[in-house]
Amino acid sequence: MPSDQLYTRRMFKTVFTVAGVAALMAALWAAREALLLVYISALIAMGFSPLVGLIERGPKERRHATPRWFAILAIYLFVISIFVFVALLVVPPLVAQATALWAMIPAELDRLQKFLIRYKLLGRRITLAEAVQSAPTGSSANAVGTVLGALSSFAGGVFGIVTVLILSFYLLLEAGAMFQYVIRFVPAGRRADVATAAQDAVAKVSAWLRAQVTLAGVMGTFAAVGLGLLGVPYFYVLALVAAVGETIPIIGPIIGGVTAVVVALTVSPQLALAVGVYFLVLHQLEANILVPKIMERRVGVSPVVVIIALLIGGALSGIIGAILAIPTAAIISVIIEDVAAQTSPSPLARADHRE
Repeated sequence: MPSDQLYTRRMFKTVFTVAGVAALMAALWAAREALLLVYISALIAMGFSPLVGLIERGPKERRHATPRWFAILAIYLFVISIFVFVALLVVPPLVAQATALWAMIPAELDRLQKFLIRYKLLGRRITLAEAVQSAPTGSSANAVGTVLGALSSFAGGVFGIVTVLILSFYLLLEAGAMFQYVIRFVPAGRRADVATAAQDAVAKVSAWLRAQVTLAGVMGTFAAVGLGLLGVPYFYVLALVAAVGETIPIIGPIIGGVTAVVVALTVSPQLALAVGVYFLVLHQLEANILVPKIMERRVGVSPVVVIIALLIGGALSGIIGAILAIPTAAIISVIIEDVAAQTSPSPLARADHRE
């Protein structure tokens, strides 16, 4: 074959390859929201997989294993019952305290304005009605668009949650068959290593999920007990903010502490100082005892990797990316360790090479 024809063929092959990769990347980017739901579902399935296997096997003396679908359904029902139980305990006082907090906003706004006027930072008092009237208003079409946008976002959130629950169920149900299908494309000599790496990744994600639930429960309980004993109003709301904030790395605990201090400041500066010191102690307890024992030892991700993963995840997908950063880093670390183990020569090979 003449060299010109060979060169032309290689050039066209390269161009088509680059175009195909670009088209694939564009398609993945266009479907990024759907892929994010799939990834979250996969992480949830990986997190619950060891527990499903434990329920499925059951006690050794039992002859017949529990059906996998029943084990998954039992976990789902247990988790839902926990949420319902917590809601029954928390929602009534939460609604009452949130209503009282909303009712006291005008009085606190008036106190703030008096403070600003006293120090010449504000010329005159502004009523809540005047503040609403002076707020920028748009056309009725814009208002309708805002309402429709809010309803669309709410519906999309509900659809996303339902999708994640259903997809996680089927991923757990078909996990074995899917893995056996995928591993067929792996060379026979590497299948055992890939299976071990997959088990390690599942174990790390499961440890991360357990750690997140444990940290949120511990910090929410400590916040509720401490704020209740200190006499901080609306402590149910603040404890819930602290528990939910614990699932958001770095910034979540800060939001919980600042919110509690601001509410305590409406009572007295002394109480706000006490609450600030209490949350500072809680943060030190979390950073120096809970996180090292629960996160680092179980998940096996170093603090440097955690910080880098949080920065990258937050830059890519905001809060969701920051939340998913640690399990993603754990999975990547398993892959890197597996690749490094395969590329580095064995001790026996190194000894033969030295000889």
